[in-house]
Amino acid sequence: MTLMEHLRELRTRLFRACLAILIATIAAWWVAQPVLTFIQQPYCDLMQTKAIEAAANHALPDGWKCPFVQLGVTDVLVLKLKISLWIGLILAGPIWLYQLWAFIAPGLHRNERRWAYLFGGLAAPLFAAGAYLSFLVVSEGLIFLLSVTDDSINTTLEITRYVDFVTGMMLVFGLAFEFPLGVMLANIAGIVTGRRLLKWWRFAVLITFVFAAIATPTADPFGMSALALALSALYFGSVGFAMFNDRRRGRDRPSYAGIGDDEASPLDDYSVDPVEAASPIDDYDPVDAPTPVAAPSPVDKPKPLDSRWDDIT
Repeated sequence: MTLMEHLRELRTRLFRACLAILIATIAAWWVAQPVLTFIQQPYCDLMQTKAIEAAANHALPDGWKCPFVQLGVTDVLVLKLKISLWIGLILAGPIWLYQLWAFIAPGLHRNERRWAYLFGGLAAPLFAAGAYLSFLVVSEGLIFLLSVTDDSINTTLEITRYVDFVTGMMLVFGLAFEFPLGVMLANIAGIVTGRRLLKWWRFAVLITFVFAAIATPTADPFGMSALALALSALYFGSVGFAMFNDRRRGRDRPSYAGIGDDEASPLDDYSVDPVEAASPIDDYDPVDAPTPVAAPSPVDKPKPLDSRWDDIT
C-alpha cells in the first residue's frame, strides 16, 4: 500500500472507532448515575458513620443526605457526561482495540502477533486490578485524611473534585500495574535477562516505593505502601517469567555448555566475513630481498682543545 492508502485506511478505522465510542457513550448515560453513586459510596459511608456517632441517640437524623456540594450550575451534568465517556470507552473497547489491531497487525511477523495477543490479554486484567486496588486505597485514605481535620471544621467536599480525585487514583494505579509488561517485553527483546533483573531487585523495590510516594495523591502511608508492595510483587512475577523464558531459549547456559572437556571450543572471528573465511587463500606475491644498509662513514678526529679557542674565550 502507498502512503495515501495507509492514511485513508487509518481515517476509516478512526471513524469506526469514534462512532463506536459515541454510541457506547450515549448508551452509558443511563448507567452514569449508578456509577456516580458507587464512586461516592466511600465518602458517604464515612460521613454517615460520623453522623451516627455525633447523634445522641446514635441514629441518623431525618432527611440526612450525603454532604456533597455543587459549585457550578452545570457541574453535575458535565460530570455525568464525563462518566458516560469513561464507561463508553470501556464498553467500546473491543471495537476500537480491534480497529487499532487491524491497522497494525499486517506489519507484524507471526511471533510478534503471538506476543501481542499475550500482552493484550494481560493488560486489561492488570489495569482492572490496579483500579480496584485504588478504590480500596481511597476508602482507607479518606479515613486518614479526614481524621486530621479539626472537629470545629465542617467538612463538605465538592462533587466534581472528589470524582476527579477518585478517577485519577484509578488511572494512576491502573497504568502502574502495566509496569511488569514493560519488563517482560524487555526480556523478550533480549535487552535484559532474568538473572540481571533478579540482581536489580533492591533498586527496583526502591524505585517502586519512590514512584508510589509521588504518584499516590493521598498523603497517608497506606496508599503508598499498597501500591509499592503490589508493584514489587508484579516485578518479581515478571522476573520469574524472564527466567523461565531464558531457560526456554537457552540463554541461561554458557556458550561452552555443549562442549566436552577434551574438545576444543570453536573460535569465531567476527571481524572476518564467514564467506571470505571459507574461501581458499590465493597465491601470495613474492617478497623482494631487503637491500643492505650502507656502511657508516668514519668519524673525524676531534681537534685539540687549544686549537678550538677563539678571540673571546
